[in-house]
Amino acid sequence: MLKLRSKRFFRSSSKLGNGNKAAPQAEKDCSEIKWELRPGGMLVQKRESNSSGEEMISIRVSTVSQWHDISIDATSTFGELKMILSLVTFLEPKGQRLLFKGKERDDNEFLHMVGVRDKDKVLLLEDPAIKEKKLLGMARSQPIIV
Repeated sequence: MLKLRSKRFFRSSSKLGNGNKAAPQAEKDCSEIKWELRPGGMLVQKRESNSSGEEMISIRVSTVSQWHDISIDATSTFGELKMILSLVTFLEPKGQRLLFKGKERDDNEFLHMVGVRDKDKVLLLEDPAIKEKKLLGMARSQPIIV
């Protein structure tokens, strides 16, 4: 996180009764603005979030037969989500296909940049090419009974 201070200056045209100008209000109205650097390289004003610093979101990942509730940082990538899902589903990350809003997402896409929010659904499918390779490997390893 990057912190920069910003002061707001106001021009005062009011005069006091004795002819002196009023003191500038910059010292009174000074507020600190927090800045953050987004993954795309854009410097923006930091949003207010939880007291923990990083915003955690809960995502429901649905497979064909079951679903998993995963808590993950909002600024994580789909590749990091695949790594977490590999621990739960025992599918290798390269054999997983994650779909959000009807589109397959790349490993380097960030969840918050795509629009994944708290309690959204993501669909997990096993890659058909990897599944076919597994089935062929299992068929070759079994002896042929005649």
